[in-house]
Amino acid sequence: MFGGTVETFSSVLIQWYQANKRDLPWRNTQDPYLIWISEIILQQTRVAQGLDYYLRFVQRFPTVAALAAAPEDDVLKLWQGLGYYSRARNLHAAAKSMGGTFPSTYAGVLALKGVGEYTAAAICSFAYRMPYAVVDGNVYRVLSRVYGISTPVDSSAGKKEFAAMAQKLLDKTRPDLFNQAIMEFGALQCVPAGPDCARCPFAKRCKAYAANRVEQLPVKALKTQVKERYFTYIYVEQGGYTWLKKRPAGDVWQGLYEPFLLETPQAVLSAAAVKKAAGQFFEGVFPKNAAFVLAAAPVKHILSHRKIWAQLYKVALPASAPVPPGFVRVPGAQVFRYPVSRLVNLLLQKAGLL
Repeated sequence: MFGGTVETFSSVLIQWYQANKRDLPWRNTQDPYLIWISEIILQQTRVAQGLDYYLRFVQRFPTVAALAAAPEDDVLKLWQGLGYYSRARNLHAAAKSMGGTFPSTYAGVLALKGVGEYTAAAICSFAYRMPYAVVDGNVYRVLSRVYGISTPVDSSAGKKEFAAMAQKLLDKTRPDLFNQAIMEFGALQCVPAGPDCARCPFAKRCKAYAANRVEQLPVKALKTQVKERYFTYIYVEQGGYTWLKKRPAGDVWQGLYEPFLLETPQAVLSAAAVKKAAGQFFEGVFPKNAAFVLAAAPVKHILSHRKIWAQLYKVALPASAPVPPGFVRVPGAQVFRYPVSRLVNLLLQKAGLL
């Protein structure tokens, strides 16, 4: 397509997009609220997984006002399984701040809690056709390969360079189409591993392809340090009831519910060891004759920068046992109504408790 023609980067990109784009519901609207919801869901989430969540979310909360009026637990429950729960809390807080009307300026959108430059550019270009270029992982990948840029995308210099290039290439008359096109191109054609470069419309001008460097770009300077953690959950059975506690701020899964959590420096591999540790961590809660029974064997749960090894034990307590501070006593049959992490949900299912 390039070579002897005068077609620009943007026109080739948009032509490819119009021939190859997926039919997705948020592309068939200019409602900034619906676009905002889709963009937040698709942060750290693949389209295949995020689509069903989007449909359920906008059905339950079809407007800013509906989301603002909802209890946080309802929002988190609907988000359950998507991870990165701060996204849901920020959505809820931002909806409450709008006074029922979505902002109509770039500055107003950017000021919303949880909205950065990428999300603001996406919303404003898709809903209002404002000329702001998006820069996300797909854009970094496409531009670094086509133009052979080795500047690390996670450096301040790299972020500035790619943002300036994206803005320069942006089709100012069709910013919505350009932004959708470059992200879709990165998601479907210029994929992270094993792209079909021979069928790429940029094959004749792609510097990475010419230099056999496609798999080496984009460059990242920093590697995420993965921390291993060891969780033992203790599920209390008390005459058809159990105890749950909402996780505090400052760690993963803020605002979600869980049974007793015993975190240890290394794995605890026996019921006797769990009982001893629980007695030390939760003094006075569990009687000396309490029997700790393994209900869900250890599983590995991977987060972006954590590897969690988790297991679940059950322990029966008498009806007279008082509920500890911070916990709520709920019917075991109603636990499914509470927002929990994907890990807790998995362990409860393995234990036959959901």
